[in-house]
Amino acid sequence: MADDEKRVFLTVGTTAFNELINTVNQSDICNVLKELGYSRLLVQKGRGQVDPKQPENIEGFRVEHYQYKESLHDDMQEADLIISHAGAGTCLEVLNMQKPLVVVINEELMGNHQLELAKRLQSDSHLFYTTCKDLPDLLRNLDISSLKPFETGRPEKFASFLDKAMGIS
Repeated sequence: MADDEKRVFLTVGTTAFNELINTVNQSDICNVLKELGYSRLLVQKGRGQVDPKQPENIEGFRVEHYQYKESLHDDMQEADLIISHAGAGTCLEVLNMQKPLVVVINEELMGNHQLELAKRLQSDSHLFYTTCKDLPDLLRNLDISSLKPFETGRPEKFASFLDKAMGIS
């Protein structure tokens, strides 16, 4: 791997999010990422039944994938951009790393607490959120410089925020 290679890491956590993998496979997302200067997409696909595919006719761009690893930390750390499901643990880990984050909401989930979390973190300019359908457009217009760093080292603040977002307190 070249040191100047720009990388995108996509994670769905421990769940299945086939719609997101299908979106990456069937849309022009890889073309958009290539246009933005990225040359590698690494996908952690979780329990999903769909494998990410290497796009045809895109030279200098590669897609790799795996199901699970004991830790995603190294893959996140090496990434220049992270695309993720809206799991609270994943969001917190990425934000604590000060990495640009695009959260894709799984609209098939019942009682979608992920949407509440993503809306709040986007309103505070910590990340961008979207749906599978709107992911290509969001990436085309991505302005990472508009993101504000997440205040790290205060897990109780995030826990309190999460409790409020989920209606617990």
